[in-house]
Amino acid sequence: MQISDVREDIDHELISREELDSKIHEVAAIVSKDYAGKDPLLVAVLKGAVNTMAAFAQAVSIPAEIDFMSLSSYGAGTQSTGTITVRQDLSTDVKGRHVLIVEDIIDSGLTLAWLVDELKNRGAASVEVFALLEKPARRTAHVDVKYSGFTIPDEFVVGFGLDYDEKYRNLDSIAVLRPEVYEGK
Repeated sequence: MQISDVREDIDHELISREELDSKIHEVAAIVSKDYAGKDPLLVAVLKGAVNTMAAFAQAVSIPAEIDFMSLSSYGAGTQSTGTITVRQDLSTDVKGRHVLIVEDIIDSGLTLAWLVDELKNRGAASVEVFALLEKPARRTAHVDVKYSGFTIPDEFVVGFGLDYDEKYRNLDSIAVLRPEVYEGK
């Protein structure tokens, strides 16, 4: 049996674990001040944002509740259908709550725009976004991002929760995948 290392499929590291930790702690300090006394609800979309949520929730210095949703816009294919399906809903009622969506990456922004509207329609007192990564070159929907991490180029990134074919989520940094891995060469 051949033992492989996921790092063999990486072209280069884009953002180190140390840089991720520093940015997450910087934003968490601001959020802790902004949400002091507001009983915030941190919401992440599974599976990609799990790593970001765990690191961010631990860095926030105020009491905060966390919850998760699982959403899909892909159906059985690899292209977005444009229709959002809720595979797993929140277990918390957002009515009257100050909600902060903790997002791993914003590509097109379509799913995130839908989620912001959905939480507002459910009666949240406020809905804001922390996006660890933003890819402006791919944005097709407008989303207000109150708390930003890193702006990245239009490259195929994995790690820190981001995947290709459910692999590479376990990398502790953000890295660019070698094209031959996802182009099937």
